[in-house]
Amino acid sequence: MDFKTFGNVGAPTLLLIPGLGVSYEIFMSLIRLLEERFHIIAVQVDGFTLGQNTEFTSIDDQARQVGQYIQEDIGGHLDIAYGLSLGGKILSRILERNEVVIEHAILDAAPLLPLPRWLVGPLKYLQCANVWTCCHWTGFWKWVFHSHYFDVLLDECKKVYPFGGSKAVLDGYTSVYTTKLESISGPDIHYWYGTKEAFVARPQVKHLTRLHRKITVEIFKGMNHGRLLIDRPEEVAARITQMQYEQA
Repeated sequence: MDFKTFGNVGAPTLLLIPGLGVSYEIFMSLIRLLEERFHIIAVQVDGFTLGQNTEFTSIDDQARQVGQYIQEDIGGHLDIAYGLSLGGKILSRILERNEVVIEHAILDAAPLLPLPRWLVGPLKYLQCANVWTCCHWTGFWKWVFHSHYFDVLLDECKKVYPFGGSKAVLDGYTSVYTTKLESISGPDIHYWYGTKEAFVARPQVKHLTRLHRKITVEIFKGMNHGRLLIDRPEEVAARITQMQYEQA
């Protein structure tokens, strides 16, 4: 695991954790909007690191490594953490461990529940085929698998795939699909999702609100998985800035 830093040391801290199959660079538009007002730490998740070969371990091990970094390098305290998809699941496990202080946490379409056991194998291999074709761009498979992938996501998959390959994708989805969030702690937790991913997101929200009574759920009209960050980074930046500077 690696950590990239941006912005002003001494400013409020913002941690960014990307989703499965993409690098920290998916946050670059957001980072440019926020780096004058925050000290930003962007995580390179194992298996999806740029420029070095790494292996994905597990959701819990990634959470442990991020938590250790927060404790040892920034004093055990974060002002805001934002996790996208897999990154949201990692962030939820950091909050479950309750070993560091995170004032504001954003779980963007985080998968918090396991899938039925019979579905894990077929779905993880389907997702691996999705990512493989993102990298190789073969004509027929591109047509079959890329219907729900947009250009930025395709580019991100192509960048990180050579360094973790199919093993990182399969191991990542195995861990995502087989782990369940059992508890969560934090003073201000937000769950975001788009109306086009509501079928998957609603059970996660129902589970989360059972674990924590004060969850802020925000639903974005017309948005699908990851699109709010990509299509409207200015809105994401405004919401993060408001959390830090107007809710304090």
